Amino acid sequence: MKDERQDHTIAPSEASKEYLTFTLGDEEYGIDILKVQEIRGYDAVTRIANSPVFIKGVINMRGVIVPILDMRLKFNLGQVEYNEFTVVIILNVAERVVGIVVDGVSDVIALKRIQIRPAPEFGALMDTAYIDGLTTLDERMVIMVDIEKLITSNEMGLIEHVKLDPA
Repeated sequence: MKDERQDHTIAPSEASKEYLTFTLGDEEYGIDILKVQEIRGYDAVTRIANSPVFIKGVINMRGVIVPILDMRLKFNLGQVEYNEFTVVIILNVAERVVGIVVDGVSDVIALKRIQIRPAPEFGALMDTAYIDGLTTLDERMVIMVDIEKLITSNEMGLIEHVKLDPA
């Protein structure tokens, strides 16, 4: 019995997890689909003074002020040219709504944990703290991002960290 489909994804019912894949330049990334609230086209944002370069600004989405982050700038992948394919993925992370700008959304894939290989160690050359692992689909490599770890990191400054009193 074969449990893999032609495209190397598996049926969601077989202890797998679904991921939304998106592109940034020539690279493809995947994030947990349960963190995705919606996908929308890129619109103008209201810039915030003195914010990091990767924070494009904020939008008002049905009464909720949503910070918009440009992932290409965050990952140092060069200047961004917005076009008709540029989209914003609205995420619900740590009880906060945040939008990430990506070049395009590719697909929804289902993977078993065993299909995701650990990211290689690069030492101090590259921060891989937010890379959950790598997977191969057909001839393409997909970088799996722990989006919650990335968005809640101190360097993002978007989520206030609450120190819990060990009781």
